[in-house]
Amino acid sequence: MKTEVKTSNAPEPIGPFSQAVVAGNMVFVSAQLAKNTTTNKMVMDNIEAETKQVMENIRAILKEADVDFTNVVKSSIFLKDMQHYAKVNEVYSSYFNAPYPARETIQVGALPMYVNIEISVIALKK
Repeated sequence: MKTEVKTSNAPEPIGPFSQAVVAGNMVFVSAQLAKNTTTNKMVMDNIEAETKQVMENIRAILKEADVDFTNVVKSSIFLKDMQHYAKVNEVYSSYFNAPYPARETIQVGALPMYVNIEISVIALKK
């Protein structure tokens, strides 16, 4: 059985997918973009601001699922330019404590809405 997670504190999906789905004790958060739900605009001033907004959107979805970043066991980062790797790590790491989630970072040719970064996570409900 799976249950949809939906919050107005994170962007609406731009396709046929849920913000997140809970299946058993796992929370699967779809990859998030840097859309600010207050201004309804993309945050693309720089990679740090964009990453922060992505992480805040993930935080809102995790909260709606009754978990937080301490529950995240896996993340996937998709970058348009691997030159941003170190700056993304600075922001990303501020949301976690050791032990850090397992992760991959992949450079891609393009992302939806011409963004520079997209992040998805999987969390474990305790």
